Amino acid sequence: MGFSSARYSLLNLIDAADSVIGFIEKHCSHVKGELGGKPFLLEQWQKEQIIKPLYGTLNAEGLRQYRTAYIELPRKNGKSNLAACLALYHLLKDGEHGAEVISAAGDRNQARIVFECAAAMVRQSEVLSKHVKIKQNSLEYKNNWYRAISAEANTKHGFSASAVIFDELHTQPNRDLWDVLTTSTGARRQPLVVAITTAGHDVNSICYEVHDYAKRVQKKEIDDPTFLPVIYAADKKDDWREEATWRKANPGYGTICKAAYFQQEVRKCESNPRQLNTFLRLHLNIWTSSETSWLTDEEFMRGADSVPEEKLKRLKCYAGLDLASVKDLTAVALIWRDDEEDCYYLRAHHFCNSVKAQSKEKSGSIDYFAFQTAGLVTITEGNVTDMDAVRDFILSAHQQYDLQALAFDRYYAEMVVPDLIAAGIDCQKFGQGYASMSYPTKELERLMCQGKIIHGAHPVLRWQIGCVQLQRDDADNIKVSKRKNSESQKVDGIVASIMALGCYFNNADDEAVVLQIVSL
Repeated sequence: MGFSSARYSLLNLIDAADSVIGFIEKHCSHVKGELGGKPFLLEQWQKEQIIKPLYGTLNAEGLRQYRTAYIELPRKNGKSNLAACLALYHLLKDGEHGAEVISAAGDRNQARIVFECAAAMVRQSEVLSKHVKIKQNSLEYKNNWYRAISAEANTKHGFSASAVIFDELHTQPNRDLWDVLTTSTGARRQPLVVAITTAGHDVNSICYEVHDYAKRVQKKEIDDPTFLPVIYAADKKDDWREEATWRKANPGYGTICKAAYFQQEVRKCESNPRQLNTFLRLHLNIWTSSETSWLTDEEFMRGADSVPEEKLKRLKCYAGLDLASVKDLTAVALIWRDDEEDCYYLRAHHFCNSVKAQSKEKSGSIDYFAFQTAGLVTITEGNVTDMDAVRDFILSAHQQYDLQALAFDRYYAEMVVPDLIAAGIDCQKFGQGYASMSYPTKELERLMCQGKIIHGAHPVLRWQIGCVQLQRDDADNIKVSKRKNSESQKVDGIVASIMALGCYFNNADDEAVVLQIVSL
């Protein structure tokens, strides 16, 4: 076979890329389905949009120009198979002495997918199987090795990676593994980090950070000649029911992924709209703000205009106070109605104890200190939130603005509300059940979709919008809850905002609003 070391000469684009293409098509194979055991013949888009630019674009030293590639593809387009092929190429043919090839994923099961695919390719190849030792957790060739690790790995340090392939980057629970592995390539002459992923739903994730960077490189807003963005996706304005949209987002449509499958998934979404976000994200590669449909990130960002501070002191203010336990988040939301502009202005502030903020486990790896620097969170010392800070914030708002009323939930109210009442603030109980929450929740959704809730792209609320899952009763009343039981899922600011809007409705002078509430 002759896996000789490559010399770093000034190769032309065709020779460099054809080395990779030739290796894959000669030695790699499909491992599952109707093509199982047959040669892995790359599709034209895989060659032209990924392999040729990534491996064939060289710098003046004859080395690969690109050191990072972000490849965003919908499901069923052969990501794992392609990733396995690249892992084997870097193990056997890249010419890196003592190569350390790593495929990374969010959890152990995901991490094994690409590894097992590569191992199966080795077993199916008469040539590869003679040269590569297959062990339980690694593939080895001479003094080169390939391993799969996950974010759950006990040790992630000590690597000197020559190639890193991140499978489904959107599943990474935090940025730790990305940072450790990308920085581990520093001693290599032409290292390569490839992220192959579908779109996600967490705009505070490392995946969205890299996605956003890739989009800005594509638009030439950032000049980074070492970064290759390859993104296949539909636009949010595209009709998700149309075959043209499926084809636009899926380069393997009609070959790797089948038309019948899309037709079946669309029928499911039409009968159960709550599945739509899953279809948009996984099959059209559209980033959504949650796994189930409520407000999309695009809808939330329609209110991203700045809140005009000079107007707020002239308008009536209403507040919502979501008091959590002293070890969790507490949120205060303030809302003002501007009749002239036919809109509402919304501000929210959160409170968190320092132990929670400093602990990755307790914080869910949310950077509360960055939010504090932005003036959106107050972190109080100790392992419980200082409710005096909550009280003082509301009292300050009372002095600064025309605070008409504050809605509060009775739970934990005794820690703050008596002092507020003593200061002359009209504090009103606001239940958390469907009867109290449904109408303002529906109105918040409607107003945000219309861009009539102006919040200045509030990053904490933007994160929490993506954590929302709606609960619904038999009468189609709704209320907000968290998507799942996780420290990284919080909705306190959203709940406080709904309460503030409800407080406005309950105290509004607008007869149309009062009649609408009474008619419910």
